[in-house]
Amino acid sequence: MRILLTRMALMAAVALPAIAPAYADECPVAAAAKAKAASQAHIQTVAFNAQAKDIVDTAVAAGDFKTLVAAVQAAGLVETLKGPGPFTVFAPTDAAFAKLPAGTVQSLLKPENKAKLVAVLTYHVVPGKVMASDVVKLTEAPTVQGAKATVKVENGVVMIDNAKVVKTDIVTSNGVIHVIDAVILPPEKK
Repeated sequence: MRILLTRMALMAAVALPAIAPAYADECPVAAAAKAKAASQAHIQTVAFNAQAKDIVDTAVAAGDFKTLVAAVQAAGLVETLKGPGPFTVFAPTDAAFAKLPAGTVQSLLKPENKAKLVAVLTYHVVPGKVMASDVVKLTEAPTVQGAKATVKVENGVVMIDNAKVVKTDIVTSNGVIHVIDAVILPPEKK
């Protein structure tokens, strides 16, 4: 038993300087508290960084935006939407894309229609971080595409052009996503 206690004391004596060298001049209780706080802060930072996904990674992780993600990739907008932003994205679900006339999505994804696809996608993006509480105060939203989308609030329902906002304020590391139930199309140029 005496040998076991001696070994434990020796292990503690060797480990203590390695664990808390920065707290050597402090009393043991304060040093232990600081070491514990530093460890917890590190854990919280790691957890926050794991949750702080950008717009693209958030859409991929959600699983309901496969068509949108494929379109963003085909349009060459992945790096832009992974950039610092901030951006507000009105994100149509896969079900929203399915409402388009048959063949529309396949046509937009063709390389020869890239410019049109970029126009459609950038019409869903507003520069800046616009939370739901701000959206409801707007009558229109200037899009990255250049045109302005109409914003209406009727009976507690927010509409962006012809699309109903079904989920709001999905905060990402570089902006916010609001989920919509239809694909919105930029106005025809006259």
